[in-house]
Amino acid sequence: MKMIKQAKEQIREYVLPLEEIVLANQEKVLKAFHAARVGSHCFNDSTGYAYADQGRESLEEVYAHVFKAEAALVRPQIASGTHAISLCLSILESGEELVSVSGAPYDTLQAVIGTRGDSPRSLIKRGIRYREIPLQEDGTLDFTAISTGITSNTKMAILQRSRGYSWRPSISIAQIAQAVKTIKKANPNCIVFVDNCYGEFVEYYEPLEAGADLIAGSLIKNPGGTLAVSGGYICGREDLVGLCAEILTAPSLGDKIGPTFGLTRQLMHGFFLAPHVVGEAVYGAILASQVFQNLGFKVAPLPEQARTDIVQAIKFGSKEELLSFCNGIQKAAPIDAHYQPVPSPMPGYVDEVVMAGGTFIQGSSIELSADGPLREPYIGYLQGGMSRQHVQIGLSYALKEMGLL
Repeated sequence: MKMIKQAKEQIREYVLPLEEIVLANQEKVLKAFHAARVGSHCFNDSTGYAYADQGRESLEEVYAHVFKAEAALVRPQIASGTHAISLCLSILESGEELVSVSGAPYDTLQAVIGTRGDSPRSLIKRGIRYREIPLQEDGTLDFTAISTGITSNTKMAILQRSRGYSWRPSISIAQIAQAVKTIKKANPNCIVFVDNCYGEFVEYYEPLEAGADLIAGSLIKNPGGTLAVSGGYICGREDLVGLCAEILTAPSLGDKIGPTFGLTRQLMHGFFLAPHVVGEAVYGAILASQVFQNLGFKVAPLPEQARTDIVQAIKFGSKEELLSFCNGIQKAAPIDAHYQPVPSPMPGYVDEVVMAGGTFIQGSSIELSADGPLREPYIGYLQGGMSRQHVQIGLSYALKEMGLL
């Protein structure tokens, strides 16, 4: 524990700005609840078609206020972040072009696009043209290449805010703003879509405020505040969100139907808690970065670097150390701590993946969890934590499992 205590002292100045960000985002969410006039009547259950579900409509109004969107779609029927992103990409028609300006996207999205796998429903199989603009050598956006890579034929440009299973830095709101400016200069009609997973409430602003047209994410990540049991969200321009709603339900029905299965209270409650929970997770990520840097491991981001998502990457260099780290995080979990995470094939991933996730909600990565693909250089990705105290305990368990404490 001396090792962790030392790291806590070292990061003291790095986490000071975090408190102000949490405070600002908490007030932002509170004001959104007030603007939407959320009341206890919003918690009533709805069934069947759920026409005029006041709770659902209020929840989506709150999201629209917080993310500065013309419209929002927030539904438990959206199964994951990948599902939400897929809905957004599905507004593209045959012959139109999609360009990823942040290099290759996350593993699961590659199958959606069609650069991997052979699904007949992938974008490429449905006639959508796709290109990638590689990142620079340091993993940052190549604005010069973006300025020439976006053409009058480009219908949509996608940016992945978080690092995914890579070593590249996550993309800040300031960088998103610069990318939007570059894209719109090249093609004012190009739709700028941001995969916002893992990034919500980490900074003062969100991608729509930086000029993006559309964003999407998962409710079992940041915005669910650990209370959402399922769901995803899409926010942005009203016409684009409307198209996504018609893909989720049916043409002409759009966002006018869809029961919330009595979950509105939990989704509201979780969203209200989200700024605080995200702050705890970011504190834990900074602490983990300092602890493992002190031990000689390569970490990204570094402890002193500004954050734009909740993910902390640690380069272990060996399969054994990655597995030991994940074993330790699993042993510190409140759920299924007696099980050992075993590398296995996962739907949508190329390599076997080890996942330590003893979470109340399956797959919830805003709860303390760790994972990584079984490929060199064996990078582990730590994220989440309902409290900084739990993250600290998790780190101590991991260090013991690795024989470092």
